[in-house]
Amino acid sequence: MDTADVVVIGAGANGTSTAFHLAKAGVKKVVVLEQSHLASGATGKSGALVRMHYTNEPETRLAVESFKYFENWNEMVGGDCGLNQIGLFVFTPPDRYDDLEANVAMQREVGAETYLLSADEAAEIDSSVSFHDVSHVAYEPRSGYADPSATVYSLARAAMGMGVDFRFDTPVTRILTEGDRVTGVETANGVIQTSSVVVAAGAWANKLFQPIGITLPLEPKYARVSVFRWSFDRPEKHMTYIDRINGTWSRPTDGNCTLIGAEIGVRETDDPDNYQEAPSQDYINHCRQQLINRFPVMRHSTMRGTWAGILMRSGDSRPLIGALDQYQGLYCMTGDSGTSFKTSPAIGKCLSELVTDGRSTTVDLTPFRPSRFDEGKPWVDEHNYGADDEDTISR
Repeated sequence: MDTADVVVIGAGANGTSTAFHLAKAGVKKVVVLEQSHLASGATGKSGALVRMHYTNEPETRLAVESFKYFENWNEMVGGDCGLNQIGLFVFTPPDRYDDLEANVAMQREVGAETYLLSADEAAEIDSSVSFHDVSHVAYEPRSGYADPSATVYSLARAAMGMGVDFRFDTPVTRILTEGDRVTGVETANGVIQTSSVVVAAGAWANKLFQPIGITLPLEPKYARVSVFRWSFDRPEKHMTYIDRINGTWSRPTDGNCTLIGAEIGVRETDDPDNYQEAPSQDYINHCRQQLINRFPVMRHSTMRGTWAGILMRSGDSRPLIGALDQYQGLYCMTGDSGTSFKTSPAIGKCLSELVTDGRSTTVDLTPFRPSRFDEGKPWVDEHNYGADDEDTISR
């Protein structure tokens, strides 16, 4: 009979990070099961922003801890994550200034390098931006973006070097239980006996939970991006941007284009097994207009490409990370709405601590507990930026 000490389901950023940290913690037989290939789900489609601006302390702590990895990737993991530290601006409505100020103060307190700038100060850093509807911005000079596939590939290589067994093209058909305990997993290629299973299956998590009686407020969501060539007269200075006014995020790509994503304004299919990998013309038009709103010089830009993927959104748009109370030995990372690439190094470390020691010490995972919905305590950030916060746009 095939056995494992821990089985991790899903080989995206969070599943691979968890496997890497389990092996680093000394777990001897870790098996990662993936229905397709490395980074084949949301991770491979991610914009891969690397920043620390969150509207709550727990996610900020995960981001700050993870930032140490991204800045020291070769030493802490090995290989290259493709980090580009071009700086970050966060735009928020002027009437949310008090919330922005409170969040920046919180972020600085937990270790993020971030500053509150006036619109005039920000314009001196980046002249391509229109600040007509902005009074202040949050500025992270060392933030930017990474290469999502390179990040996962290097984590996987390091994990394999420590003995982790990655099995691709191996869909999990069922989590096996006996009484209130996990006993194994059933795959298309046979059964693996184990007492610990970590579900990091993204938009496919419900298909594993529902057959064993676990119902969580999780909903797959379509996520899309489009790419526009820089116009002839656009300045070469290009940062990473989170725009809570226009509902977009953007960053440079290919040295001469802007990659932009927007989750507000256009809806399309959310079926993880049946979706188009290229979004509609309506979505492209929406992105083009929102891009022009923030960067008027881009009115003369040419669309150069698009892609789409599926995320998993929880009932409060915040991740579910931790043990599932229904079965001893069952853990999950899901429902993050696509924001957890940048926090995946810390999430993997914390999950490995939870599995091996019974609690996470790097960052307390209690706020992320899946049971918060059954407790009637969904996550609400004190200093959010408005009603659209449930449709998170900060990839």
